[in-house]
Amino acid sequence: MSRSAPAPVRWIALGRIVGLFGVRGQMKVQSYTDPVEGLLNYATWRLELPGGGQEQRTLQQGRRHGRGLVVSLEGITDCDVARTLIGAQVEVTRGELPRLAEHEYYRADLIGLEVYNERDVLLGKVAHFLEMPAHPIMVVRGESEHWLPVTPQHLRQVDLAAGRIRVDWDPGDE
Repeated sequence: MSRSAPAPVRWIALGRIVGLFGVRGQMKVQSYTDPVEGLLNYATWRLELPGGGQEQRTLQQGRRHGRGLVVSLEGITDCDVARTLIGAQVEVTRGELPRLAEHEYYRADLIGLEVYNERDVLLGKVAHFLEMPAHPIMVVRGESEHWLPVTPQHLRQVDLAAGRIRVDWDPGDE
């Protein structure tokens, strides 16, 4: 009997440590979840460190603070240690994420998809997303780089099976 190897755990970035809060190791976190507090539903965080490497930490407590969160992680009790985590991506396993409704997508599933406009012009591939105050921005890289608003007005169709996204965007509008 042949056994197939287990599928690798897929980690999904749901936030980023952006600063310190006080002197007892609390940190400010930018959450990519909607609502912002949704990140606090995950007890175990894998931190993808800015200089490379990963570590897992348990969320001890957290709360909303302005547009982001303030959190305490197990084992982080002073600002010197917390400072080393600034810039770390906060990730959780894919299996922990809730199922999505129709026409909802996780950003991680869109990375690498080809982006075409309404006239079937290939703009490039989704490189990453940026959080902006008004709405997220999808960064598309091809012959040039395009920053496209992620809004219903601009995002027309996502076809994961075909690896394509259709947008209402004309490069001449930039």
